[in-house]
Amino acid sequence: MNAGILGIGKFVPEKILTNFDLEKMVDTNDEWIRTRTGIEQRRIAGDDMDTSDLAYNAAVAALKNSGVSAESLDMILVATVTPDQPFPTVACMLQERLGAVKAAAMDISAACAGFMYGMITAKQFIETGAYKHILVIGVEKLSKITNWEDRNTAVLFGDGAGAAVIGPVSDDKGILSFELGADGTGGKHLYQNENDHIYMNGREVFKFAVRQMGESSLNVLEKAGLSKEDVDFLIPHQANIRIMEAARQRLELPEEKMSKTVHKYGNTSAASIPISIVDELEAGKIKDGDLLVMVGFGGGLTWGAIAMRWGR
Repeated sequence: MNAGILGIGKFVPEKILTNFDLEKMVDTNDEWIRTRTGIEQRRIAGDDMDTSDLAYNAAVAALKNSGVSAESLDMILVATVTPDQPFPTVACMLQERLGAVKAAAMDISAACAGFMYGMITAKQFIETGAYKHILVIGVEKLSKITNWEDRNTAVLFGDGAGAAVIGPVSDDKGILSFELGADGTGGKHLYQNENDHIYMNGREVFKFAVRQMGESSLNVLEKAGLSKEDVDFLIPHQANIRIMEAARQRLELPEEKMSKTVHKYGNTSAASIPISIVDELEAGKIKDGDLLVMVGFGGGLTWGAIAMRWGR
């Protein structure tokens, strides 16, 4: 029994914070941000919207897209490092709000690699036959832990949510291979500091990400018995256009075969890959039977990659 995506949805707040807006808040400028990160704007949730609200809206969209009812869900997995509070989890809050009365629920904390960790956790339950339908959500309200006076991090992050319903798919579809990893010795380079703000050693994170994104992408292809030439579309974590480009070049893919949404949303951490999938589906760039490579990295340090044949 193969596990794959039965339906997917996203939600981003209405408020847009542009690079020009940031020029008035911190010592930076639009050209500097665009050339170094590829980001032009990001979405910011208001005080009346927390992580669980973002997740709920994405979940409703994914359930509708999948044709699976909330009552049919066996489990809810929420990947986030910005929960409403330490407990109850965002997943438990969603279980009540959605009416998913029989679903187990838990949060996963793997930073920007969280959606990959959630997908692979769901895969195990589906392929063993233990569960049939699992809702996996990547969601962050990073604006609440961003130091808006720190020019190195304030320009990077945005808020949003992406959700996918995972379940059984045809033998030739779904998740073909995966890689998950962590290096706790690198935790000092990207963490939430004593002021509850994001701290990042940009140089060290960049070096790690460029190496790991490319290696992990190649590793999942090898595990699936496939080659770079088989890849139809690359969906990297939308952290920084230069990191994403390095991964694309390792796979020797043309530009049109890589998802680019970082300019619209910034780095939305665990939400970036599912948000990108929705946008690319809407643009007609992902088609039934396409081989997708998804790859992400994040604080921890953590990473994850998946080779997937799109479709049900």
